[in-house]
Amino acid sequence: MVSAPARRALVREWIDGGASERCALAAIGMSASALRYRPREDRNVELREHSVALAHRHRRYDVGMISLKLRQEGRLVNYKRVERLYCEQQLQVRRRTRKKVPVGERAPLLRPTKANPVWSMDVVFDRTAEGRVIKCLVIVDDATHQAVAIEVEHAISGHRVARVLDRLAHSGGLPQVIRTDNGHAQGWDAYHAICNASWTSSNRRYVSASVSGWSAHNGCWHSVPRTNRNSTRCTHRKWNA
Repeated sequence: MVSAPARRALVREWIDGGASERCALAAIGMSASALRYRPREDRNVELREHSVALAHRHRRYDVGMISLKLRQEGRLVNYKRVERLYCEQQLQVRRRTRKKVPVGERAPLLRPTKANPVWSMDVVFDRTAEGRVIKCLVIVDDATHQAVAIEVEHAISGHRVARVLDRLAHSGGLPQVIRTDNGHAQGWDAYHAICNASWTSSNRRYVSASVSGWSAHNGCWHSVPRTNRNSTRCTHRKWNA
């Protein structure tokens, strides 16, 4: 029982029960002036209601924006006063959390013992000297770390990914599993649709297996694009030196 109103109520209850005021105040540890104190009228009723209305009208406004709106309306209100009312009404903006990809139980990915059974695939972003964005579709053999294919374009769609895999299927065959990271950069929806419906009958048994979107989950793949990017930049500097 810490608040002053609660202690006043208890003292008055003891006095009504027959105890003297002095004994009740001594037992609670309260002064007579505190017992007779009458709180002033709340001057923040209208400001509180208006702040709540602004917060409901502008859902993503924090206390700074609410205070700015009040000043724009001609209300000379102290920022700390607005902040106190803002916290009392629990108007804090809820932070948006990143949506996590639903996955099952994570298990360590075992490295294949021979070439071609498992490939990993992802898109690497880079920029040209002029500032244009380029995308590199990199397909890597998990056993040998060999880059099976590297496609460089300004835009890579799911249909383009399917054409690259179709070309690899005719040249040397596809693996049993292709690992991806559930990313949206490659247009995986179109890619999966093509894999399940548009590939030739000889390739239908090759189904892509997506894993969680964590780069650390398939760390062996990420060394190949990084090495390729660094080598390309070094070659570019030498040619332009």
